[in-house]
Amino acid sequence: MSGKKRYLIIVCGPTASGKTSLAIHLAQQYATEILSSDSRQFFKEMNIGTAKPSAEELAVVKHHFINSLSIHTVYNAGDFEREGLKLLAQLFLQHRVVIMAGGSGLYIKAICEGLNSYPEVSPSIRRQLNLAFQHKGLAYLQEELLKLDPVYYKQVDTNNHRRMIRALEICKGTGRAFSSFQTQNKTERDFEVIKLGIFWERWQLYQGINERVDTMLSQGLEQEARTLYAYRRLNALQTVGYKEFFAYFDGVTSKEKAIERIKRNSRRYAKRQMTWFNKQGDIKWFKAPLDLSAVVDYLNATIY
Repeated sequence: MSGKKRYLIIVCGPTASGKTSLAIHLAQQYATEILSSDSRQFFKEMNIGTAKPSAEELAVVKHHFINSLSIHTVYNAGDFEREGLKLLAQLFLQHRVVIMAGGSGLYIKAICEGLNSYPEVSPSIRRQLNLAFQHKGLAYLQEELLKLDPVYYKQVDTNNHRRMIRALEICKGTGRAFSSFQTQNKTERDFEVIKLGIFWERWQLYQGINERVDTMLSQGLEQEARTLYAYRRLNALQTVGYKEFFAYFDGVTSKEKAIERIKRNSRRYAKRQMTWFNKQGDIKWFKAPLDLSAVVDYLNATIY
């Protein structure tokens, strides 16, 4: 493969947009393999609620990172950057093109351009912030972040307490705004990146999300959540599809409300994903239902 450009084709888009199907089609087209950049699909104990490719789909094309971790493993985008680049170096020895598919924007960024570097701060600061969150709630984190870093406050999902705690621990530990450590400098890669996005009209996407949740329920999502209930405090399980059922098991809400919230929170997650991807500016969007030949023609014009 020496002397030829290598291409990493990114298939991205919101949840339930059809990324798996397109990625498999392209992997077959280019006789290559797929990396998952859906961070929830890494965990082997979480199957139905993460909409992993089926056993049949996994058998058609070799996938990497799916079912690669336990929910007890602490894993982040930095780990994925390191391991993903190592794997890509191996795959590019055999393949000119490799596919990566998923909706975790930060994990895609890690592979394509690297992550921002932040200083180490005392772990005690995070412990204090977690205690404050438990006792004072989300509003406390929002007020603190708005005060200490109004720039990042405008960027972050202010309903995501983990992201806000991460920013606040840097603010409090360094005396500087979290956003001041963010740069626009991209790390050069030895492969070319082509990003493809799947676009649905919002009403169509939301309808598809609702139908996917119904399918998950028929496949046994509630039972899967029950098997994981004892581990509900783990970070891996603070995710849509599980946390809503945990609230039902705790007696905080009804089963009907839990299901309604899974659908609502899935739609909200999709909206946040689209906000992230729309800010990137380097994604070629294809409207669904896809014309697969048009997608392949676009790629071939770039690759060959």
